[in-house]
Amino acid sequence: MTYVLGAASRSRLAGVHPDLVRVVERAITLTSVDFKVIEGVRSDEQAYINWGKGRTQGELVAIGVAGKYAQPAAAKVTWLRNPLSTKHRVQGDGYGHAVDLLPAPYDWKALPPFDAVAKAMLAAAVVEKVGIRWGADWDGDGKPREKGETDSPHFELAPGWAKL
Repeated sequence: MTYVLGAASRSRLAGVHPDLVRVVERAITLTSVDFKVIEGVRSDEQAYINWGKGRTQGELVAIGVAGKYAQPAAAKVTWLRNPLSTKHRVQGDGYGHAVDLLPAPYDWKALPPFDAVAKAMLAAAVVEKVGIRWGADWDGDGKPREKGETDSPHFELAPGWAKL
């Protein structure tokens, strides 16, 4: 079965670098499971909200982030040292360099569908000649979720992607 991106997924790709958009568009035609784009470009506000999850007010204030974003009871969703260093934010070239994809059956704990989407994304990147990194295999060694690599929905342009 061939899948297609829905209207909501397409709208969430607005502002994402065209090279990464091409990879996502190719991957949906290669994947063995359907997926949707849940986030492309992220505002500063959303970056602060995400960074506040799993952190105390003191931790936020210590790095200059308003304490109102603290959500210590929530599960931590980012391990970045700086909430504004996310590749989801608009970068120097005017585009976001990351997307988060959620595979059907839309269960955050079901890892095999995330692996299937990653397989399609990595294959699409080869076809499109775009270097990407997967958040569940940051070091690119083909061993997902080792060494704390847990961001299964996340894909971003790899450093030097334009040189491929």
